[in-house]
Amino acid sequence: MSIAQEFREFAVKGNVIDLAVGVIIGGAFGKIVDSVVNDLIMPVVGLVFGKLDFSNLFIPLAHIPPDTPHTLEAVRKAGVPVFAYGHFITVGLNFFILAFIIFMMVKQINRLKREFPHHAEEPKKDEPPPPPPEDIVLLREIRDSLKRPQN
Repeated sequence: MSIAQEFREFAVKGNVIDLAVGVIIGGAFGKIVDSVVNDLIMPVVGLVFGKLDFSNLFIPLAHIPPDTPHTLEAVRKAGVPVFAYGHFITVGLNFFILAFIIFMMVKQINRLKREFPHHAEEPKKDEPPPPPPEDIVLLREIRDSLKRPQN
């Protein structure tokens, strides 16, 4: 089998395609959550705490040049190292909201699975279990012969 054939067989497996779809949807979903946090939640939080802008909360770790505005972006462009804890708060809030939304989605999916079980997933009661593989049968025979007393 050539490498191209092996790759084609690997790439069209259901798990790989499912993973690719999940990554694409996850990226788009991450942008939505980022917008929810930055455009909806953080302005309200800032309003509650006195028009506080979390994105510009930082501690400069060196001297800021006198003509540089005191915004995170401007200070970073000036090459000043900063401890950007405000950005960290925003990213942490993004993560918390994303994790909570995914938790709620998984919870609902599990609820729906319990309410509407798929017929193909139900074990068939009339069929006997499949026979064990040959190597397991041989190992059992060896085990049983070792248990028997030797004459």
